[in-house]
Amino acid sequence: MSLLNIDQVGVSYTNAQGQTTVALDQVSLQVPPGELLVILGPSGCGKTTLLNLVAGFAHPTSGRVELGGRTVSGPGADRGVIFQHDALLPWLTVIENVAFGLQLQGVPKALRLEHARNVLAEVGLAAFEHHRVWQLSGGMKQRVGLARALAADPRILLMDEPFGALDAFTREQMQELTLHVWQRTGKQIILITHDIEEAVFLATRLVLMTPRPGRIVQQLSLDFGRRHAQGEPARKVKSDPAFIRQREAVLAWFFEQRATASAEEGVTP
Repeated sequence: MSLLNIDQVGVSYTNAQGQTTVALDQVSLQVPPGELLVILGPSGCGKTTLLNLVAGFAHPTSGRVELGGRTVSGPGADRGVIFQHDALLPWLTVIENVAFGLQLQGVPKALRLEHARNVLAEVGLAAFEHHRVWQLSGGMKQRVGLARALAADPRILLMDEPFGALDAFTREQMQELTLHVWQRTGKQIILITHDIEEAVFLATRLVLMTPRPGRIVQQLSLDFGRRHAQGEPARKVKSDPAFIRQREAVLAWFFEQRATASAEEGVTP
């Protein structure tokens, strides 16, 4: 049985004027344990809405979302969420931020700090445990966010465009770190992004979504991220003609979707 089952999910919103917008329409996904699933689509296709349903921050208008055979009805410790903006607590130190979830679970202080130190070492921040959040770079903040999510040992990591605000070099470092964590822990990861190269590089399965209403139109099985996780340098993977062909194919699909949406709206792309 799949760890995560999204079955015929639809989400609609009605504004104050009574106008209804369909954000997601009949979306179905079965996501087995250990998969690194990446969801890609144009702005407004419902990527974040879908992630929020899995996180328990929102509820479907129709259909159901199940995790481990149980309906998702709200947030839970079995899901760790990493946001585009770090969402850290600025009045706490780095190690206090990482240990915060364990504190809420009632883990004794000595144990939670020891575990937080181990996770910080894994993401390369062992020397920064006593720093304040405002003393960190953007990439370091995202590493703290990843460490905080890992410290609680969730069954699944949900990543909402976590590298979108980073420079290109730091972004690639975070992509590699994500693959390292995925390989070491075997955790299921769902990541949404608007970056095509990132999506093709990271995904073991890439899900392509249409503009609003969001529907899944294609799913691609890929092995580029797995190759890097097994030791192949990232630059070598990304310069492979097979990678370039796949990236360009997805890019062509993306522009086709944008052109179709613009034509339907009467806008010149």
